[in-house]
Amino acid sequence: MRPEVEKQLTPFLQTLAQASQAVLLVDYDGTLAPFHVERDQAYPYPEVAPLLQEIVRNCRTRVVIVSGRDANEVLPLLNIHPRPEVWGIHGLQRLRTDGSMETPRLDDRTLNGLSDADRWLGDLQLRHVAEFKAGSIAVHWRGLSENDAEDIRSRVLLGWRPIAENSGLDLLNFDGGVEIRPSEADKGVAVRAFLSEINPDTPVAYLGDDATDESAFQAMQGRGITILVRPTWRETAAQLWLQPPDELRDFLGLWLKARAEQNTLNSGAAAAVNGCQPQRN
Repeated sequence: MRPEVEKQLTPFLQTLAQASQAVLLVDYDGTLAPFHVERDQAYPYPEVAPLLQEIVRNCRTRVVIVSGRDANEVLPLLNIHPRPEVWGIHGLQRLRTDGSMETPRLDDRTLNGLSDADRWLGDLQLRHVAEFKAGSIAVHWRGLSENDAEDIRSRVLLGWRPIAENSGLDLLNFDGGVEIRPSEADKGVAVRAFLSEINPDTPVAYLGDDATDESAFQAMQGRGITILVRPTWRETAAQLWLQPPDELRDFLGLWLKARAEQNTLNSGAAAAVNGCQPQRN
């Protein structure tokens, strides 16, 4: 890890080492895993899943994945146990560690808008590049030439823009595609909801890579640390920038070390939060 980044992390890591509980909020695609044209092959960077596995088994960190994917897609790719909590579809879904799923009921206006968006893709014969989720539709063009990607984007948005306006839906540009979704499907909304449930003194970190994570970075202001994880820097609301995979692995290793040093007298409280049996030092 670059020395200047580690220096900036030091105060947070010191707080982390002293806290009885901590929370690690992390995006999946582009953050824990490199992007892959075949989305079912987007496995984590080497050594990242084992580090997260140790963080979870340590039982002193509540690990929460906040992803644009359907929540049920994340766990098989990550493959760690006990499985972490997952907020899917940008927070529209909440898959708890006990396997229960929370998904808000969508109103008729939203459902009709999504149906119209699907119909538009059918008219364009572009359903094969779409990802249909429980509450949104995403069109992906990653891996295509710049001209082909722009052609798909312009044709999709020609129909989706008026549909979104008439249905109260949002259009979200992300790295390699565009998504039409309800306004409540927003990572910032999800993060604020989650933070409202935990002690305000709990150390929290949010790691993300995409424009979809910016609202989460903003929601985290004043609560912990926010980290942009991507190969190249871009303008962001995040406080720090890590280059994957090496600096991501370094960060997770430092997190694990800090939590392993946490006093074992507090391990019972952590186990109650995470639902796992803590390791004894």
